[in-house]
Amino acid sequence: MKTTALRLHGKMDLRLETFDLPETGDDEILAEVICDSICMSSYKAVRQGAEHKRVPANIADEPIIIGHEFAGRLLKVGRHWQDKYAQGENFAVQPALNSPASLHRPGYSFPTLGGDSTHVLLPAAIIETGCLLRYEGDAYFMASLSEPMSCIIGACKAQYHVDMDTYAHRMGIRAGGRTALLASGGPMGLGLLDFLLHGPRSPSLVAVTDINPERLERARNVLRPDEARARGIELVYLNAGETNPVQELMDLSHGGGYDDVFVLAPLPELLTQADALLAQDGCLNFFAGPSAPDFSARINFYNVHYAGTHLVGTSGGNVADMRDALDLMARGKINPAIMITHVGGITAAREATLNLPHLPGGKKLIYTHIAMAPGRHCGF
Repeated sequence: MKTTALRLHGKMDLRLETFDLPETGDDEILAEVICDSICMSSYKAVRQGAEHKRVPANIADEPIIIGHEFAGRLLKVGRHWQDKYAQGENFAVQPALNSPASLHRPGYSFPTLGGDSTHVLLPAAIIETGCLLRYEGDAYFMASLSEPMSCIIGACKAQYHVDMDTYAHRMGIRAGGRTALLASGGPMGLGLLDFLLHGPRSPSLVAVTDINPERLERARNVLRPDEARARGIELVYLNAGETNPVQELMDLSHGGGYDDVFVLAPLPELLTQADALLAQDGCLNFFAGPSAPDFSARINFYNVHYAGTHLVGTSGGNVADMRDALDLMARGKINPAIMITHVGGITAAREATLNLPHLPGGKKLIYTHIAMAPGRHCGF
């Protein structure tokens, strides 16, 4: 089976190539990819090349296929899996393999498996860990977006607060509490806000900041404060470039601070701002992944000691998080379509990935069987 795929050969060296996949083994599954949404994590892998912790050292000789937010349908099921999967079934993949000993991930580590391709070969490692999920919805792009939504759901589950009588950790955001989302006008910020407004546990106050007025205006139009108010949630958007964000956010909380603060851009000053916003027992989630291994920021450890503030970081979701995302989509509770602003074919994937930090708007969605060139109908 021939495939056309975007492969990483080295730092910033992406090539769209057509080649033959190996024959499907007894413990493998051949699949057709329909769409992939491009993640900033893919750009970081492309920028770092073999220095990235999930990218193999030998990509110059054995390039890997990038893209890890993808969905499609199964074409040929190896003998070992024919009692569990069937030809023609639709699927999504959770790239965070349930194997703590392995750093390998689809879209980073495999020469025959990645989202920016027409066809892939799913190895046993994906199937054995339960990371190949059936999808029964009516839109492939929704299954593709279940991966970034799983990252959001996992981040909210990782939040915790401490019962000072028992020191028990109560997992998740504080229901009915105050939540701040910093640098959250982009696609992941919108997805996080959608989940907070419509998921199983909601705050009473959500404050969203960004420095880009266009992003804030779009967010305000798709997730409206009046609709949030009807659900008992006060939703406020603030332009952090036009004000003192810490002071305005603290005033909004009537001086009490925030139980949960999420940081969606890897900037030291944002982390310092987030730390200053924490209430007693407040939890700061550093959601945005930095590229530099020595990335650091000022944190007030006086408050860690006396106010019980604490810090968590999450990277990706797990299978349970993706199942939760698919379930919430199926029931119409969340709508990750609001994350997408650009659509392109596989011929647009290279340019979109290499220039992702500089492209405006939200998520870029690639349909792998369409040759829609950059700048034509897709807005890249």
